[in-house]
Amino acid sequence: MSWERQINVKSPADLKIMREAGHINATVLAAVRERLQPGVTTADLNAAAEEVLKSHGCVSPFKGYGNPPFPASITVCINDEMVHGIPHPKRKLKEGDIVSIDCGTFHNGFVADSAFTAGVGQISPEATKLLEVTEGALFAGIENMRKGKRTGDVSAAIQNFVESHGFHVTREYTGHGVGRKMHEGPQVPNIGIAGSGFLLRPGVTIALEPMVLIGTHETRVLPDKWTVVSADGSLTAHFEHTIAVTEGDPLLLTVL
Repeated sequence: MSWERQINVKSPADLKIMREAGHINATVLAAVRERLQPGVTTADLNAAAEEVLKSHGCVSPFKGYGNPPFPASITVCINDEMVHGIPHPKRKLKEGDIVSIDCGTFHNGFVADSAFTAGVGQISPEATKLLEVTEGALFAGIENMRKGKRTGDVSAAIQNFVESHGFHVTREYTGHGVGRKMHEGPQVPNIGIAGSGFLLRPGVTIALEPMVLIGTHETRVLPDKWTVVSADGSLTAHFEHTIAVTEGDPLLLTVL
């Protein structure tokens, strides 16, 4: 796949719609976050997300995506599950779990995509540090989403931040351009070399998503052909925002 051929520079009018989509997506995630309590099922979380999406006349680009088709509107990952977890009516949250929620919103022809990881009740100090480092890595990457920088600068910032705290970033799964489609160019790995890669310019929109593991960077896919877990069973975390490059500071599109 040639990612650079799929890069679509957005106009100010496009970015206005993407900001609307991002606000809706953030509203969905906020509603799901409120429900992270022991005993709640991962299917309950998906239902809550779909209720908010429906109230805004939107759908998630996740549902029906891929082969086999993804069956839900959000992904829900618990503890060692890194990304693409399928919600299930029998899977219940427990005290001390950390839960990653990823959601996309399709609104007026454009997609917003973002994710967070949070604890259920009291979590361990190690899990708390993991969440802080993963979110910190996201904002280290965002700081480099500037005109004249390159995607390698963004990737290197994420990698350096995570590894400086003794954790690991995934090699196989990456950030990506987003716009009229959920996956556009450029591809933005969580590892990279500063000064390399695609030259950023105003109107480029990217979903940055550090995926961080405590044990090693290695992962495996479960038999459901979607859920990605750490190979050694260690904790993982995932944070994501959709960001636009501007003439000035990076513009976060997926915030309330």
